Amino acid sequence: MNFRKILKWTIGSVLVMVLTLVIITWVSPIPKNPQIDIEAMRKEVKQPYHLMKTSDGETLFIRRWNPADSLTKKGVAVLILHGITAHSGAYGFMAEPLSTAGYTTFGLDYRGHGLSGGTRGDSPSKERSQADRVEALQYVKNLGFPKVIVIGHSLGVASAIYLAKEVPNQISGLVLLSGAYRGKLPPREFGLFEKAKILTNALIRPGTPIIEYKREGMVKSTDPLFNFVYTLRFVSMLDVKELVFKEAPPMPVLVGVGDLDELFSVASVQELYNGIPGNNKEFWVIKDALHAKFPPACWNDLVKWLDRQNFDSSRSSLE
Repeated sequence: MNFRKILKWTIGSVLVMVLTLVIITWVSPIPKNPQIDIEAMRKEVKQPYHLMKTSDGETLFIRRWNPADSLTKKGVAVLILHGITAHSGAYGFMAEPLSTAGYTTFGLDYRGHGLSGGTRGDSPSKERSQADRVEALQYVKNLGFPKVIVIGHSLGVASAIYLAKEVPNQISGLVLLSGAYRGKLPPREFGLFEKAKILTNALIRPGTPIIEYKREGMVKSTDPLFNFVYTLRFVSMLDVKELVFKEAPPMPVLVGVGDLDELFSVASVQELYNGIPGNNKEFWVIKDALHAKFPPACWNDLVKWLDRQNFDSSRSSLE
């Protein structure tokens, strides 16, 4: 008899806990990303772009900036990987000077970001995100650009490193801007109820964005293509230990940071740079640059670095 009572009490307690989780999940208000009509907004884009189908059937948006002279850097392209909350359209400040210098430049909108398909602020898994990046790189190469330089900014630094480690021989150059293993700001702390809300949603509906991205001093963009709410599985994908190069990358690497960066100190980015094996690398401190705001003239330095690498595949070995 006692055993039956204990069993009933246990089952009852479990049911109450499950019911409580369901109530917390469905009743608690959650922040939301802007609701947009992606297909309609794609039609409004004035510049060239590509729509790439992934191996699992999703559509990714790849923005393109063409140089005036397509023969100057024939066969060479730049692929920009954006930071968290952002999308490729926010990187014209970087892409336009590069294309003016002769480099055909592309910007990938991650799955669930910008004008790409997928639930906004989500990706099914780390493996799927990596596959998206690899497939986007190959897509650009198949457009007639055997040499691709990958530029990662902020979260894009992690994306670029993951890509460089996954397919090192497919990348001709690597540029890592405004990113490091540790930041200036302390990790965000969540209250007990907020933790419960995040965990219950992650268990019951893992594809629903629930975590609002915010930090001290941040001013939210009014651009509807920016994301500010993410799923737990998206924000949990990044593992700093996986970003360490165990061997010297086969491509030249440029690591840069603004001297006024609000999120990463020059010293912390220097640590990232020092941790990259090999000598085919350079460190770049960008004067008067913030985390996402750069003096226009600084891109001349990036262009000079690119030019020094002699990526231009159209040049003969006798030149």
